[in-house]
Amino acid sequence: MSDTESGQSDNPEQRLQQIRDAIDQVDRDIQSALNRRVELVQEVAEVKIQAGGDDAVYYRPEREAQVLRKVKADNPGPLEDNTVARIFREIMSACLALEKPMRVAYLGPEGTYTHAAALRQFGSSMKGMPVAGIDQVFQAVERGNAAYGVVPVENSTEGSVNQTLDCLLSSPLTICGELELPIHHNLLATQADITPAAIYSHQQSLAQCRNWLAQNYPGVEQIAVSSNAEAARIVTEKTDCAAIAGDDAAQLYQLQIVATSIQDKRDNTTRFFALGAQDVGASGDDKTSIVVSTRNQPGALVEILELFQKNSINLAKIVTRPSEEATWAYVFFIDFQGHHQDQAVRNVMDELEKKSVAVKLLGSYPAAVI
Repeated sequence: MSDTESGQSDNPEQRLQQIRDAIDQVDRDIQSALNRRVELVQEVAEVKIQAGGDDAVYYRPEREAQVLRKVKADNPGPLEDNTVARIFREIMSACLALEKPMRVAYLGPEGTYTHAAALRQFGSSMKGMPVAGIDQVFQAVERGNAAYGVVPVENSTEGSVNQTLDCLLSSPLTICGELELPIHHNLLATQADITPAAIYSHQQSLAQCRNWLAQNYPGVEQIAVSSNAEAARIVTEKTDCAAIAGDDAAQLYQLQIVATSIQDKRDNTTRFFALGAQDVGASGDDKTSIVVSTRNQPGALVEILELFQKNSINLAKIVTRPSEEATWAYVFFIDFQGHHQDQAVRNVMDELEKKSVAVKLLGSYPAAVI
């Protein structure tokens, strides 16, 4: 069959116009489908309002996780699975904003990695609330000034963020989501050919670039500040200095990138928690975080860990922190697969109550999707 018989022109310009017309029709179909989705979301909102909905009812992390997993599973390509999932995250964020705009606290200012994590978790339709410290993220949510908060909990290079763990120990908030963000550090300055008098960044970022800094700028003063974005802001005023921060901070503060990907480990990744005041339902692929205080006796920790093995529960992480109750006493932060509503997890929690001094459920939440 010839192009003419198939409806396709032999003329390149005409063929190009046919393709553009087809794209325009696809765009109209997408727009129509998006608006239909919004109509359905609005129907859901009406049901929630009748049920006396609050933020916990409007935002359902387990439902979002299920949708994103299905999108990835059903994706035939050529777009990558995570790319499609992020598009759908933005769609859900926009729809959620129509129901009830979501205020989210994060370690600011704008341009931090925690800001990027908040956007990844809640989408760009969220109302961001930058605060100056991790403890202030907790306080903003606890006081009702924000519906949710996002905090870093561990880095693949430098380990746990102890301030977050300490806040979790005393806070009534619940972990309602997790995400993992690849961290690529850049050296930024007002001019690309600078020899900096000092380098500013968050203490974690300085540590993640320790070897690179020693090789390239030995003896240059390193100054720790509250965030990478704050470091970038400072450097806009100190033109003889440099900052370690990400692409977003470089763009936001219009700085030159002196060197890219200066982190010591190529696969440098930070894990973040989303915090709220709700109990998240099971999504089908979940994690649970708890903190346990053991009796000060030989074999106490082994006895606790054996409970997980006995119930065929896979441990994801265990971290030790000094207890606030007594000198040389410790608490254990434990992450494991499963939801606190699962029978096996309930069995473990019941036994932990008997065998430990104290147990606190920090939350069950969907495992990271994108």
